[in-house]
Amino acid sequence: MAATFYPKGAEKILGKLIDFSTDTIKMAVVTDAYTYSTAHEFFTDLTVVGTPATLASKTVTGGVFDAADTSTGVLAAGSTTKAVVLFKDTGSGATSPLLAYLDGITGFPFATTGSSGTIVWPNGSAKIFSLMPA
Repeated sequence: MAATFYPKGAEKILGKLIDFSTDTIKMAVVTDAYTYSTAHEFFTDLTVVGTPATLASKTVTGGVFDAADTSTGVLAAGSTTKAVVLFKDTGSGATSPLLAYLDGITGFPFATTGSSGTIVWPNGSAKIFSLMPA
């Protein structure tokens, strides 16, 4: 799975404004109507299907971020998923910074059918994402 950081999100991470261990980090499923852009900064820049889900059992160890597998909740029928975006939830989409765009997730893309699913995060050494060289 490839992780591409949003530039403004990366600035916030490196500026110690994001704490992956204690902040509310959520994931949103984006549709094929969304195109990643380095200009995107906040949740309101996304085209999503379903309701964002909070990551649970988060760990940050040795430059690697991981969390428990995450339910997508019900995804309304009629869309095609493209990727998952991680963001810090501030309580307002207009101020919730985008952190990482994750494509190449097993099972993506897929057509939504009105049911829920689970994002199974990789169990390899990089987990959800790693800041360590490959």
